[in-house]
Amino acid sequence: MSKNNKEPKIKTFGCRLNFYESEVMRKHVLNAGLGGDVVIFNTCAVTREAERQARQAIRRAKKENPDAMIIVTGCSAQISPETYAQMKEVNRVIGNDLKLKAESWVREAEHPKVMVNDIMLVEETDSHLIEGYEDRSRAFLPVQNGCDNRCTFCIIPYGRGKSRSVPIAEIARQVRILVRGGYNEIVFTGVDVTSYGADLPDKPSLGQMIKDVLDLVPELPRLRLSSIDPAAIDEELWDMIGNEPRLCPHLHLSVQSGDDMILKRMKRRHLRDDVIAVCKRARALRPDMVFGADIITGFPTESGEMFAGTMALVEECDLTHLHVFPYSEREGTPAARIPDKVPVPARKERAAQLRSLGKSQLEKLIAQSVGKEFDAIVEKGGLGKTETFLPVRLSGHYETGELVRIRTTAIIDGMLVGEAVI
Repeated sequence: MSKNNKEPKIKTFGCRLNFYESEVMRKHVLNAGLGGDVVIFNTCAVTREAERQARQAIRRAKKENPDAMIIVTGCSAQISPETYAQMKEVNRVIGNDLKLKAESWVREAEHPKVMVNDIMLVEETDSHLIEGYEDRSRAFLPVQNGCDNRCTFCIIPYGRGKSRSVPIAEIARQVRILVRGGYNEIVFTGVDVTSYGADLPDKPSLGQMIKDVLDLVPELPRLRLSSIDPAAIDEELWDMIGNEPRLCPHLHLSVQSGDDMILKRMKRRHLRDDVIAVCKRARALRPDMVFGADIITGFPTESGEMFAGTMALVEECDLTHLHVFPYSEREGTPAARIPDKVPVPARKERAAQLRSLGKSQLEKLIAQSVGKEFDAIVEKGGLGKTETFLPVRLSGHYETGELVRIRTTAIIDGMLVGEAVI
């Protein structure tokens, strides 16, 4: 069979890790000669809405291209393979670990319609190097997969399996290749990044891994972390926050709520005061530190007063980059069985209020950043991001991915304007 070198169509739902894994699959599909013959849906299981959107997109894709081979993978396919196997539009269902293996994509092999392993039996995280991204501004590198925690609202451990870490030497090797390929910023991602290393022989912490990688690859200009658990920041990471300028002063915290009772019912490992303490300690070490946060509104039993506590926490900790999600029942989670539900309209209204506050917080930070110097990573269209993840419009012409020292001079359309520092 001659190879079909057309780009496969891949529809990705959910997190950064899924987007990374879609690029891994793209390479395997092209090598297998499937190319344009296949449409792949890399699904998310975080909410019922994400799954509904995936099913809707599958039906639409088959209607638009009746001859396409439809393959479904990702967390939703891992957790509920029979849901997709029963859809007449779907040709194959592939589990989360198998989707990253080249042999899963060979057309000639005698594959069953459903290829889904017990994800809890997977012991290692295979490393797959993506040497290029469509947007070359920064590279995302998974250093960990899976999760050993059992938050009551979350189904993801059943889609990703146990926490598994990529060895430090392999991370350093991949970082070195990416830097040689022209990337000036790399983002370490994972499902529960702060659990890094517990499964490895020497049990290195996340902070120790970062220190070792930066020592091994001194030519890496800038490292950023994805979402981290405020209850699990190790002392080595605190040392990196205080003493390593290449680690961006931008931490995205998995906060979820600002009320202690809700946090306990979520089975989170932190309380409200823990978030406050993390923010105070980080800013004491790095005065320019900024914070993002994941927050859920309308979790079962959340009262108006409890929600007000979350709003107050955002202001007290000066959180700026907010990711807000109205609570969505997820079958198979303990939270779905809690009887005292917040009405859906109230969940959405609280989410809207919180997003509005987040917008105001971000506008305030942008206003405070005028007249300051930053190192900006150039993105497409003459835009960039500072080390604190603020958007900036750049004057002058630069290559995507270039690292430019700038001074901000104004705000236009809610965005900083930056000029190169000569």
